[in-house]
Amino acid sequence: MVKWIRNHIRNIVQICFTALTNGYAAGFVKGTIYKGDFKLICVPGLNCYSCPGALGSCPIGSFQAVVTSRNHFFSFYVVGFLLLFGALLGRFVCGWLCPFGLVQDLLHKIPFPKKLKKLPGDRILKFLKYIILIGFVVILPITVVDLVGQGQPWFCKYICPSGTLFGGIPLIAANPSLQSALSWLFTWKMVLLVILLFLSVVVYRPFCRYICPLGAVYSLFNPIAFYRYTVKKDKCTGCKACQSDCPMYIPVYKTPNSLECIRCGKCKNTCPHQAICSSFLKNDESEKIKRGNF
Repeated sequence: MVKWIRNHIRNIVQICFTALTNGYAAGFVKGTIYKGDFKLICVPGLNCYSCPGALGSCPIGSFQAVVTSRNHFFSFYVVGFLLLFGALLGRFVCGWLCPFGLVQDLLHKIPFPKKLKKLPGDRILKFLKYIILIGFVVILPITVVDLVGQGQPWFCKYICPSGTLFGGIPLIAANPSLQSALSWLFTWKMVLLVILLFLSVVVYRPFCRYICPLGAVYSLFNPIAFYRYTVKKDKCTGCKACQSDCPMYIPVYKTPNSLECIRCGKCKNTCPHQAICSSFLKNDESEKIKRGNF
């Protein structure tokens, strides 16, 4: 049992954190949105405000809600929140605390004739999330406004598949009156969601790799975050076992703090020479845990 828990610890943490941050069960039953005081607090991962079970707010959605208002131009709280979690954990948030990341992880476990390490054009596609961050999260909401100076949450409204899955679908299913008001926009977002869910079966975390602006923010902190990886050069032989087992196909032995790394920990567990360690848990302590002596 202990071994099973150790082997599945990341999924367990993901499930528990998703349940904790989406624990408003009455919302799913009644088809309503929780609007209590907890909604004023951001959670680290994508967590759509419109999800019936959401107790907190998504930092990307919160940022857009502020900058699209004609009375505000900047959200110091959200930016400070992102700086704090980025500086502490980097993309550890993506790998361990994001509900939509959990969905992609579970879908990738489904057998498929040919799994891909990455999509064609990966070198270019991985920059798309930064373009979306700058364009759809920052520039468009601030610059494209209506007659009264109000902007739109472009990413949440036109792209975010997490909002469609956890927010849009449950609300529409529980409120038949909303079904008659559906437009082309919901159809577009459903098509995008279906494509991403299918791709998640074929390639590991396509949304995180190529689209997520929150992951783009956290990725910038990976090289300097308090939680980061170190490769012990005196132990590393360059065997590339870490890269072969890395779901993001990162050459960890060369770039242990790659912007694409979500800190899943597989490279540390698979290294035959225990050459990879983290700033939270030194390599010799990792060995003690594996042997049950710590």
